[in-house]
Amino acid sequence: MKYNKIAFVAARQKQAQDALKKMQTKYGNSDPAKADVIVALGGDGYMLRTLHKFLKRNVPIFGMNRGSVGFLMNEFKVIGLKKRLEQAQAINLHPLRMKVTELNGKTREALAINEVSLLRQTRLAAKLKIKIDGKVQMEELICDGAIVATPAGSTAYNLSAHGPIIPLGADLMALTPISAFRPRQWRGALLPSDAKIEFEVLDPHERQVSVAADGTEVRKIKSVTICEDGSLKPTLLFDPEHNLEDRIVREQFLL
Repeated sequence: MKYNKIAFVAARQKQAQDALKKMQTKYGNSDPAKADVIVALGGDGYMLRTLHKFLKRNVPIFGMNRGSVGFLMNEFKVIGLKKRLEQAQAINLHPLRMKVTELNGKTREALAINEVSLLRQTRLAAKLKIKIDGKVQMEELICDGAIVATPAGSTAYNLSAHGPIIPLGADLMALTPISAFRPRQWRGALLPSDAKIEFEVLDPHERQVSVAADGTEVRKIKSVTICEDGSLKPTLLFDPEHNLEDRIVREQFLL
């Protein structure tokens, strides 16, 4: 596919800003609000912010790594960008929507491309009740927290917490405990992508818990509901040799 209007955006770090100048000099720079494609220069964190910023535009985003990990990014090269964009493979992501009820009764919503994570706020372990599609599956999980991850996010925080890696086409979500104390041997669950996951914080005043959807954090929560938002399908572009599906498979064989 040909993209005539290319917009470049970049993280604030020097190497990203230097890359932005080089790309603008060679290709110009279209308005992101009108561009056919957006090229994001930075790391994975910046890619997530870019996805959130342009989520409602539904414009494809091609990342080039000017950060550290770069799992969601392609290799940075100045030469040959237009041909790379034409040959790029598209991956549709499926965000999670969280709905939070705070201790004061207020409610908030946010979207997550990678994961929604619950974390204890004090020295005391969190106590969580877990419902799946309205049915209680665990009366009490004593832990440091829990993660609900998308396939794209399963190689991030979820993997660090020893959660499973999920292929992109699996239509699954990972529910992974963080440092589970009781039940100590519980390793989490794989759930259908259309499942509705509800966490109730037990003793929420004494054992305070926060929740974060990517970069959006809410503290002192009472409960949170998480489900896939099928109305949004942000698109990432990858060089054929650096396809995200291949990367997720390879992650499972790394030591």
